[in-house]
Amino acid sequence: MRIQFDQQMERLHVELIRMGSLCEEGIALSAKALQEKNPAFLQRIAAVEVEIDDKEREIEDLCMRLILQQQPVARDLRFISAAMKMISDMERIGDQAADIADLAPYIVENNSQSKVHIGDMALATVKMVTDSVEAFVKTDVDLAEQVIAADDEVDGLFNQIKEELMQLIYSREIDAKASMDLLMAAKYFERIGDHAVNIAEWVEFSISGQHRKL
Repeated sequence: MRIQFDQQMERLHVELIRMGSLCEEGIALSAKALQEKNPAFLQRIAAVEVEIDDKEREIEDLCMRLILQQQPVARDLRFISAAMKMISDMERIGDQAADIADLAPYIVENNSQSKVHIGDMALATVKMVTDSVEAFVKTDVDLAEQVIAADDEVDGLFNQIKEELMQLIYSREIDAKASMDLLMAAKYFERIGDHAVNIAEWVEFSISGQHRKL
């Protein structure tokens, strides 16, 4: 019985890593889509979103079966609970990467991305997602804390982009439609950063049993 449980827990760990890798791919591709008009990026992002949704359902089912059939002890239950929270945030990252991809063709067509720091914000957010997944893989509390701290940089870039867009509108260097597309893309990146923070906090919880918001 314990061997079967350990095998299922190992599978849970592996599937979480796979879902995290899909999130990394989706957000990295959405960042590229803002810089280069390439239909292949958009097609792959759409496929990744579907894979992430499928993986969420698969992991959720596995977690429920572990809880109901195996009756895990405290530490294992903590890990399973954290996993169920993390996949919710990962699924939202996939959705928001797809939302950015929907805006990307219009942003690239207007060449408006070069006028603000959206590229820097994209890179910072991609790093947060990558590091949050790596913190889970390596059970690295220090790296999880770095992800949480990095959210201030992403929030700062979001505020900077808002100021830049206001100046561009005032000087008539950009029209209202292009500015709204950029603002929405920046907001999606900001939300993805928030989800990366949530993942990092649940990584901390799965390791230490302490959650800074609980």
